[in-house]
Amino acid sequence: MEKKKRLVVSTGAGISAESGITTFRDAGGLWEQYPVMDVASATGFRRNPALIHKFYNERRHQLLLAEPNAAHRALHDLERFYEVYVITQNVDDLHERAGSTHVVHLHGELMKVRSIPHPERVYTLSPDSLDTSVDTRDEYGDPVRPHIVFFEEAVPMMEPAARIASTADIFVVIGTSLNVYPAASLMQYVRPGVPVYYIDPNPAPVPPNVEVIKATATEGMKILARKLGVGVPS
Repeated sequence: MEKKKRLVVSTGAGISAESGITTFRDAGGLWEQYPVMDVASATGFRRNPALIHKFYNERRHQLLLAEPNAAHRALHDLERFYEVYVITQNVDDLHERAGSTHVVHLHGELMKVRSIPHPERVYTLSPDSLDTSVDTRDEYGDPVRPHIVFFEEAVPMMEPAARIASTADIFVVIGTSLNVYPAASLMQYVRPGVPVYYIDPNPAPVPPNVEVIKATATEGMKILARKLGVGVPS
């Protein structure tokens, strides 16, 4: 049996926006409601951890109301034809809920918390127990924090993500402004000659070797499937 080609996909906020997940950068987005450094930075957490717990509690409740959209499902469907790896900047679990097998979260996971003194201890929250506070303790009695990579913190999954990008036979970017580093640099790890596609309704400038599909994630995935010559359900 012929080995499947490896399709590596880098996703950003645009793919989840169509599921109703509020983004920071869009007009009316979270950055207009909250100063970003108050709710998404290491300094903000040190200064006011209660606010950050409250903020991510709200995000989790919002996430429970969201469902994977056609673009998430199309990526899962592509696993019939390719070995698909998703590298996402998003902290939601919509790729997993759509069925994607290999998902790397660069910026953490909203539905998880971790021990502050022992960050290797990571816990998945249950839908009926989403809220945490400065008083929340794990089974060892240690305080916890959102399992999120805040601004001013290193991105520990960047190195594994770069390795995966370097093994791509096809590389796709979906729904990202290409302004957030180091995630935006993933394209630089793709081997010369590998086809690269970029799906976004407002695409950023990209090198000439990148084929731009100016469309939303859901529409763009249909176009991509046609370009790849595979049938993906709508």
